[in-house]
Amino acid sequence: MRLDRPVGFWLLLWPTLWALWLAAGGVPPLRWLALFTTGVFIMRAAGCVINDYADRHFDGRVQRTCQRPLPRGEISEAACLWLFSGLLLIAGLLLLACNGLTRLLAGIAFLLTLGYPFAKRVTQLPQVILGFAFSWSIPMVFAAVTTQLPQPCWLLLLATCCWVVAYDTQYARVDQEDDRKIGIYSTALLWGGNNAKVIGMLQLMMLGLLVQIGRYYQLGSAFYLSLIAAAGLFIYQQQLLAYQQPSKDFAAFTNNQYVGLLIFLGLAFSLS
Repeated sequence: MRLDRPVGFWLLLWPTLWALWLAAGGVPPLRWLALFTTGVFIMRAAGCVINDYADRHFDGRVQRTCQRPLPRGEISEAACLWLFSGLLLIAGLLLLACNGLTRLLAGIAFLLTLGYPFAKRVTQLPQVILGFAFSWSIPMVFAAVTTQLPQPCWLLLLATCCWVVAYDTQYARVDQEDDRKIGIYSTALLWGGNNAKVIGMLQLMMLGLLVQIGRYYQLGSAFYLSLIAAAGLFIYQQQLLAYQQPSKDFAAFTNNQYVGLLIFLGLAFSLS
């Protein structure tokens, strides 16, 4: 469940918090904050479990993942599926507190979570599937809090998708040589030597969409300062990518948790 590696949890949580603050117009009700934070924790864990199950015949052949529990034989495939089912059951119980539209959107979230690990076998753009999976909490939040799906909801989803594709391409750069050998697709391989440039373009698109959201909600200067700070971190990430070393690529990936934090702080101060 990667409980010892919380970066993925933060990367999934920050867009959810962005949506909660925007949908509520400030600090959201405690019930929604608790429910969606718990939901993010559970679904991130579930995604890791089903990803390991899907990759069980590949992880042992990749240096970074060969020590995971399944390839090492520490747990059985059946235990893995039982754990996945248990996590989904908990997530389903959380949905009892939500309206029908939120539950419908949760069904799409489940399909995205289930489909992403297997997308790496059939499409060269699996990071796009992950982008929607990691962004889908946004319409769920708006549906739960406001019972509507306004235009900014979809702008925020697109901005987050751009961000996720960018940082997961950074992550995929770490394994690209192993992925090429075993036949796993990724945007890092698809874009080849141009992937750093495409990452930069996606980051610019994200910031541009967030500016549009800021204008829609008439957010204050704190929000735009946070975007400038986030742009600074993106420049730093590009410098790391220029080394073309897996350790630097991974450092660029993990740096995105601070991008999410900065944008959240900008939103929170602007809406306070």
